[in-house]
Amino acid sequence: MAGGGCLIELMVLSVPGCPNVALLEQRLAEALAGWPAVTVQRVIASADEAARCGMCGSPTLLVNGHDPFAVPGTVPALACRMYRGKGGRLEGVPTVDALRWVLERAGVRASRRAGTTGTPGARPALGTRLPPSLPSGPAARREKDRLR
Repeated sequence: MAGGGCLIELMVLSVPGCPNVALLEQRLAEALAGWPAVTVQRVIASADEAARCGMCGSPTLLVNGHDPFAVPGTVPALACRMYRGKGGRLEGVPTVDALRWVLERAGVRASRRAGTTGTPGARPALGTRLPPSLPSGPAARREKDRLR
């Protein structure tokens, strides 16, 4: 799915030597096919820096300055981060499908802010469900409703 002309800003926050950054980069490359994006990596070395940047575990992906995988109540930390994978299994990075879903939503929001049409049909259909690897519950439903 092409991302239109709006640039998506991605920032990967990690602790020094995080073993999951390479897999995140690999999955991002696969998910980004067709999306105009710029990716920046930042190594976080202190708890204060983690709090300032919003890193709730390593690696954290910020999309246009926001953590799309944030779980309410999670605090910034210099620790490994876990994401829900296929079948509810915990993994060190989001799945490619979850990354694609997030990129699509980010592209839709960026297109609306820029006043462009974005991807045809990119607006979420009524009843669209979050992929299983993304947070669910009231906060996630509010975010999904906000994107409409």
